[in-house]
Amino acid sequence: MGSGALRLALLGVCLTAGVLAGPGFVSWDQARLVGGGVGALVFFVIFLVERGMRRLPPYAVLGGGIGVVLGLLSALLARWVFGLDGQPPSLSVAVGSVLVYLGGLAGARGIRAMRSGPVKTGMAASTAPKILDTSAIIDGRVADMVDLGFIGGPLVVPQFVLNEVQGIADSTDPLKRARGRRGLSILERLQSLEGVEVRITDQDFPRVKKVDAKIVALAKATGGTVVTNDFNLTKVAELQGVRVLNINQLAHALRPVVLPGESVQVTLQKEGKEPGQGVGYLEDGTMVVVEQGASLLGQSVKAVVTSVLQTTAGRMIFARPEGVAADPEPKERRRVWRRRG
Repeated sequence: MGSGALRLALLGVCLTAGVLAGPGFVSWDQARLVGGGVGALVFFVIFLVERGMRRLPPYAVLGGGIGVVLGLLSALLARWVFGLDGQPPSLSVAVGSVLVYLGGLAGARGIRAMRSGPVKTGMAASTAPKILDTSAIIDGRVADMVDLGFIGGPLVVPQFVLNEVQGIADSTDPLKRARGRRGLSILERLQSLEGVEVRITDQDFPRVKKVDAKIVALAKATGGTVVTNDFNLTKVAELQGVRVLNINQLAHALRPVVLPGESVQVTLQKEGKEPGQGVGYLEDGTMVVVEQGASLLGQSVKAVVTSVLQTTAGRMIFARPEGVAADPEPKERRRVWRRRG
């Protein structure tokens, strides 16, 4: 039975109960009509409470429920201890409402505090939920990281992120459609991995329009860590105190360190900007400029690193083929690369 059918059934129960109970509370001629109206009002209040609970994490709902029960018990105890039986009913209702509210608030916050625990700044707790955004799902490297055990904790895919991936998969643009379908395949792979918990959550924030802002709000509500490739989302989340795992930053940090004098194996693919230069790329995408390598295009060359240049676009390695004398003017050429890069 869907949620819509359950709501209709609850509405019917509220209306029926109100119509039947109306004459027992009021002596008016239209008591049943008044009872039906009260039943409809009760249903509307329950509906609003349900919508509010959707935006809360499950542990907060559980803690709030426990707090409400304790608040009700405290209200009954206060009525007995302070002798409120002979007092106006409004006083008992007021005291009970305050105790129930305080119990629910304290329960929700207490469970959240116990769940979150102390976490060091800048470090993601291994048990904290990892909230995947669209870029991380489509990129696909997150599946390898989970499979190798570098990312732990439950993986959370918000329904609004899944909708965005499905929208890309249904795009009329062939490239976007392929990326969206790749994202769906990555989710299937994650769900098939043994020992990996993947949750699809319906928790949403209707007042927040942008998907990135929804992700940050969800991470703040659940104490989760955002997994993304998006540079802007990373900065916005960090500014709001949300932990972030940026896969691109991780890949950049894990690039092997190459020092001058070491040898690298690279396939030269094209000519460089200066005469005689050949350009190739390491497996991690680092550009290698080989002096006197233009005549070796298409070949796998073992080259000796002469220097490493860090630019705004990334790292660039300058080298020369093994057994070839050093170029007498490498520094001047590097200045040219800086000006043109």
